[in-house]
Amino acid sequence: MARIDAPRLDSPSFKANPYPIYARLRAEAPIYYTKVAFWLPGLWIVTRYDDVSRILRDDRFTKNYLDKFPWMPRSIRSVYRNLLTLDPPDHTRLRALVQKAFTPTLVERLRARIQTQCDRLLDEVDRHGAVDLIEAFALPLPMTIIADMLGVPIEDRRRFGPWVRKAATTATSGSLLDFLRAIPAVKSLIRYVRDLIALRRASPKDDLLTALVDAEESGDKLTEEEVISMVILLLIAGYETTVHLIASGVLTLIQHPKERQQLMDHPELAPSAVDEILRITSPAEFATPRCLKEDVRIGSVSMPRGDLVAVCLGSANHDEAQFANADDFIIDRKPNKHLAFGAGGHFCLGAPLARMEGEIALVSLFRRFPDLQLAVAPEALRWRKSLALRGLRELPVFCAAAGAAS
Repeated sequence: MARIDAPRLDSPSFKANPYPIYARLRAEAPIYYTKVAFWLPGLWIVTRYDDVSRILRDDRFTKNYLDKFPWMPRSIRSVYRNLLTLDPPDHTRLRALVQKAFTPTLVERLRARIQTQCDRLLDEVDRHGAVDLIEAFALPLPMTIIADMLGVPIEDRRRFGPWVRKAATTATSGSLLDFLRAIPAVKSLIRYVRDLIALRRASPKDDLLTALVDAEESGDKLTEEEVISMVILLLIAGYETTVHLIASGVLTLIQHPKERQQLMDHPELAPSAVDEILRITSPAEFATPRCLKEDVRIGSVSMPRGDLVAVCLGSANHDEAQFANADDFIIDRKPNKHLAFGAGGHFCLGAPLARMEGEIALVSLFRRFPDLQLAVAPEALRWRKSLALRGLRELPVFCAAAGAAS
């Protein structure tokens, strides 16, 4: 069994630039066993593109791994029984029901709302000149959009938003203390969503929550617990990773002025630019774990039944065997079969919305502030402590609108 000293996969210093270490792992130990935290089970880390892609599609790797965490409080365990932790037929059933509510038509209807919200936030940024762009722009944009989609009343968002942020940021840090700190926020979200479901049953509206309550496939409907779990998943997954996509995209374009100008001159490049940002920054650095249903051998490594496996999307997306000049930002890269949204049956349901938000946010931001600059040295930027995600804690910038006096 291959065991090596693993890097601190959750440390901010590692998150600042994990790619040289990933390159060494792909070359020397593409599959290795480690303990990422004393309170979590050991697991296999997989780093090569071909292996990651294969495992994401291999039904010998089950997503039903919650029995590995028997200490998880029963009061919140149901929240974690969602699309990320279920296999067919349960996963197939839930996904079919949710897809009816999460159609491309519904997503496309949000385009004007996303643009309006971008413009409103950028008006406020313009008034300040120097801001933390995460707090001022990258965070409130997806939070507002997902809340709009679900039909969360505007007057509730002041208390609702902090619960989502607390649940998302602390539950993914890898710290036991942070996980425990997240429990009250998760419980508050559960109570709030349960109450909102009751309101929608009594008074349906044209929103995603009503669609989830009403979603039906072959006479089968979501239970209340399934609706709650799905709503919280959409809130946390649909908000957290999009924040990092926008913030990392801004940083990438600041650091690549030639490509930034190329995007401004040719905004039709926005879809490929966002895909390349997703590839090169990989906001979801690891897919959620899988558990081996049987003994599996990949190359020279044998992984026994019952072990956990974590595939590293961030490493796979920098694999030189799949991507020419893998560490370079190539704004019109084609083909670009990145794995930032996963693959197979668990491919991210919210990918179209995340892409749309990223495209509109980045084009709108740099059109308004073509000379946007960091307010600190790049090495002074602080990165989040997280196992699963890679993202900045803050993004301090100086903003000057196009045409402003120098």
